[in-house]
Amino acid sequence: MSLKIIPFIVFLGLFLLFAAPVATGIINLGNGVGMALSAVMMLIVLFWGKFTGALGRCWEKPLGKIVLSLVGIAAAVSIVLAVVISVFMIREANDPPKDENTTVVVLGCKVKNGAPSLMLKRRLDAAYGYLSEHDSVCAVVSGGQGSDESISEAQCMKDYLVSRGISPDRIFMEDRSVNTEENLRFSKAVISENGLPGKITLVTDNFHQYRAELIAESNGIEAYNISGKTSWYLLPTYGVREWFGIVYYKLFG
Repeated sequence: MSLKIIPFIVFLGLFLLFAAPVATGIINLGNGVGMALSAVMMLIVLFWGKFTGALGRCWEKPLGKIVLSLVGIAAAVSIVLAVVISVFMIREANDPPKDENTTVVVLGCKVKNGAPSLMLKRRLDAAYGYLSEHDSVCAVVSGGQGSDESISEAQCMKDYLVSRGISPDRIFMEDRSVNTEENLRFSKAVISENGLPGKITLVTDNFHQYRAELIAESNGIEAYNISGKTSWYLLPTYGVREWFGIVYYKLFG
């Protein structure tokens, strides 16, 4: 029994880590999959003898060998894919531009009671830090208005940056988009219409940068990136969700 304690505690810790965002109302594919896999692994650890016995009996049958082999291959491929995607996500988390020939594009996020949510505020703080140090750079704030938002995300973002001292003349709004693809496609149009530099600097969360950059490239946009800070307990949930998002985007566009 003592040999089971350490792996059980590890998987219990993972389960609690993925469950933590639920307390703040965050429920998505990432923490759903994370909690489910962690729970399954805890059960396997607790009932290891019965589990291995069942595998042995299954392996003795021809069909069982096929099923277990396919499951094993799928698991191995998934692990390798997750590692490779994670490496790309980490690599693209922070790649600031080399000069000021760029336009900052801040991707929208939830607005609560007319104010930026914590995640959006951290994106805006990252954008503010760059804009305050590079006076010649302009920004496009991109995000429409959801049914549960009192103002558009773009308006909220502009108001926040202006309140911190960024000139409103440097901030252009794109307030129609409802997803990342539209964020970038519509922002590209705003950039073109106003004669701003075509090379953009994406500002979003670190876990989101890689997929956002893939979408930018598909729209013919050269992108650098600056990331907002993400709370440590949210990284596993959103990281896993991004794995699925990136695979889906690669397969279906």
